Amino acid sequence: MFKKMVILLALGALMTGCVSAPPTNFSVPNVQQAKAKQAFDLRAVSISYGLPNEIKGEIPTYGEGFPVLWEKSLTEAINKAGIFTDDADEKVNIFVKILQLDPPAGGITMLTPSRARYSIVSRRTGKTLFEKEIYTEGSVSGGYAFSGLVRAKEALNRSVQQNIAEFIESLSAVKL
Repeated sequence: MFKKMVILLALGALMTGCVSAPPTNFSVPNVQQAKAKQAFDLRAVSISYGLPNEIKGEIPTYGEGFPVLWEKSLTEAINKAGIFTDDADEKVNIFVKILQLDPPAGGITMLTPSRARYSIVSRRTGKTLFEKEIYTEGSVSGGYAFSGLVRAKEALNRSVQQNIAEFIESLSAVKL
């Protein structure tokens, strides 16, 4: 009887290690409607990695698709929050430079720092109307999942989601 229980416990422990990793998902949960709209019509969002002289930390060598996912998630959050006025005369673009994105290589608690510089630029004048650099960290403890890959991907997701959420909050708090 004891032998069967040990075998069952061992199998259970092995099965928890076989949990599949979550998808890379930067979509921000629970975006709230903005209290005040910006009197601008948002025309484009563009996200890229910073140039070598702009980088402030590690950038993953395998992260070619991250800017595209970040862009789609930022656009989704802006649309959900309803920050911009669609019929405004003044048109703007948002440019984001990813300056740091460092998913962990290993460990029990996975920590992913992300840093991005957000700029809102007038299409008419080319003037920067708003600029802010945001640093966030996504952290996932060992109790979240047995698999390190699962914890690492979740830490990445949380870091970027929080970065986008902080931009949305800061944009909602100012009048451009």
